[in-house]
Amino acid sequence: MNIEKIKEHIDDVLIETNFINLGEKKVGKVRDIYIGDKTITLVSTDRHSSFDRIIAYIPFKGEVLNQISLFWFENTKDIIQNHVLSTPDANVLKARKCSPLPIECVMRGYITGVTGTSLWSHYKDGKRDFGNFTLPDNMKKNQKLVEPVFTPTTKSDEHDRPITPKEIVSEGILSEDLTKEIERVSKALFARGQKIALSHGLILVDTKYEFGLDENGKLTLIDEIHTPDSSRYWKAGTYQEKFDKEEEPEYFDKEFLRLWFKDNCDPYNDKILPKAPEDLVVELSRRYIEIYETITGKPFLHDFDTKIIDRITKNLA
Repeated sequence: MNIEKIKEHIDDVLIETNFINLGEKKVGKVRDIYIGDKTITLVSTDRHSSFDRIIAYIPFKGEVLNQISLFWFENTKDIIQNHVLSTPDANVLKARKCSPLPIECVMRGYITGVTGTSLWSHYKDGKRDFGNFTLPDNMKKNQKLVEPVFTPTTKSDEHDRPITPKEIVSEGILSEDLTKEIERVSKALFARGQKIALSHGLILVDTKYEFGLDENGKLTLIDEIHTPDSSRYWKAGTYQEKFDKEEEPEYFDKEFLRLWFKDNCDPYNDKILPKAPEDLVVELSRRYIEIYETITGKPFLHDFDTKIIDRITKNLA
């Protein structure tokens, strides 16, 4: 989709929803979640979250995230059942109700990252033994790991805590059998993701999965899968050349919008934030659409004749 088309529709964004017949509403960073008796309705909005708050509304973002997740749910359902029941609208997912496990399953294929919890940050500070795997000396940033590693964390409203599979069992969080199963499934999902992404010219660098138990106690993949919000992607064609030159890989970058806010305000403390510049919003929208088309191999088709909220309301009726 070209820039001009995005500019035309820059104000038709899905900020929030308020459906009264779908169950109790909970508001996530990006999704509005309606909890019914047996099903959950997940509505992906165009909210863009950073600094623990909403900083902008990005046209088509919710639709792109929902459709990418659906693509991956469909392409991994032979590995594990997922919570998808139906998709009544491009932004909406009807899901079976599951009891979420209190562990976030993080998979990493490369040693990278800049945050305090990243593999590279720990490694350059001297850590080699990560509990369930050990890394050799003399690794470089962005280097491919000999094999992908499973680095789960706890779930917390404050800060997620890295935890080893052994600790998950010893702290009584999950049984040993269930812990082994989520590790096995996470590795299988990641291998599938890396294989399909590479066939489309992308490297799936790292990602996170969430699991729950359905009404029969069966392990189920929930939430989202392999979206650009939950995963890191690099461009495969230039990776080796960039790595050899010790340059950062080409990647799907959302950071430019964060940096603009850091340069123009105090995003953690200012009560009111400035409005994101239109050209940056349009460019981020274009990038979301580009990664959708790259991953799925399909053109992004949007119904331009109906306002998003009107279309969703009609489709959910």
